[in-house]
Amino acid sequence: MRERLAVVTRKGQVTIPVEIRKALGIEEGDRVSFVVDEDEVKLRRTGSVVARTAGAFKGRAPAMTVERLREAAEEGMSEDALRRAGG
Repeated sequence: MRERLAVVTRKGQVTIPVEIRKALGIEEGDRVSFVVDEDEVKLRRTGSVVARTAGAFKGRAPAMTVERLREAAEEGMSEDALRRAGG
């Protein structure tokens, strides 16, 4: 894979280029780790929070898929944002 450049923002944030996200299977909501090795940094995908916590709490309803859990979380965040905005 070729080198990809990104810009560090004022807040120290960097957007991971799409080619790298695809190569590592990184999706929205996934966690990544940074490993410093002398003068280099390695980026690793540590997995989805949703996938790691799926089934942590047992209930009477059938278990939701990881995709449905992600959708439900997104819906909840949207509803919360609308509520906070007075909508």
